[in-house]
Amino acid sequence: MSTSVNPSTASSPAEPVSHSLWALAYRRLKKDKTAVISFFIVVSYLLIMLLSMTGIIAKDWNKEVAVSYAPPVINQYITGHPPTENLQINEISLADALKVDSYGIADPLAKNLQDIERTIAQNPVAEQNALATELPLGADRWGVDIIAKTIKGSETSILVGLISALFAVVIGTVLGAISGYYGGWIDDVMNWFYNVFTSIPYMLLILAIAAVLQQQGLMSIILILGLTGWTGTYRLIRAEYMKHSQREYVLAAKAIGVSDFRRMFVHIFPNISHVALVQISILVVSFIKSEVILSFLGFGVPIGTASWGSMLNEAQSEFLLGKWWQLVAATAAMAILVTAFSLFTDALRDALDPKLK
Repeated sequence: MSTSVNPSTASSPAEPVSHSLWALAYRRLKKDKTAVISFFIVVSYLLIMLLSMTGIIAKDWNKEVAVSYAPPVINQYITGHPPTENLQINEISLADALKVDSYGIADPLAKNLQDIERTIAQNPVAEQNALATELPLGADRWGVDIIAKTIKGSETSILVGLISALFAVVIGTVLGAISGYYGGWIDDVMNWFYNVFTSIPYMLLILAIAAVLQQQGLMSIILILGLTGWTGTYRLIRAEYMKHSQREYVLAAKAIGVSDFRRMFVHIFPNISHVALVQISILVVSFIKSEVILSFLGFGVPIGTASWGSMLNEAQSEFLLGKWWQLVAATAAMAILVTAFSLFTDALRDALDPKLK
């Protein structure tokens, strides 16, 4: 006896599912443990920056909370003696020490010095007993906690890196899109402009623009880095637009009367947006290092603003005195973020590569 099979209920092989570029990139990133760890480190830094901006942490970062050059707790394991051993206060008063000189002659200003010492002792702000003699990462010459200062410095450095990178990518994307889409004499003018910028060494160009502006502040640094860092993005975006402008979907949009602006930024740009995203992540690392160099050389943030570059600038004189903790804190904070961001950028670039399956 034959049995009929209903075609509608018959099992058919599963049709292949087409994944988007972003879905495939997400799957590749999940498999890369180094990328996942680097991503969480970067997110942690960004979270610390947001908490610092809102005043939840490091609100009073510039407040004197310790004695000058208070060593870190780890210093006792390096030097072999407690940190407070180097901070013993001489019990002899200032007036008693200056009451007689080496020849035994009485100091005529001894009474005045006693009055000054008595006034200082009655001032609660000047009481050194209330200040800490040791902190987890020590203090600078002003008695500022290095941990709070490093957190506040991360706010400045990361904020400058993110905004400058976004600004530079926007400039490079717009110029590259115009040059690659239109071609002809427009492309020639843009390439001449590009060659002028790339013919000057990058750091020399940054210092030249900083010297011309002669202003210190976050906005000046953002303008300096954004106006000098767009060249790499321009080169890549221009090549992508030259390639996509002659493809079928763009020609079809042109045939039905779609405007040039819409074809450039609604049809083409979504297909090459991964290039701009990777460029942002690359430039963030580069601009954080550039901000540190500018602040170290005195062209960066103004006095009184914490950044990793200004901390390194202060630490160069402290290191000669054997005070190494501010140098180590700023260097370690920057090195961890830059390394994590670089590893995540490399993984993101590989994940977004359409040639990889």
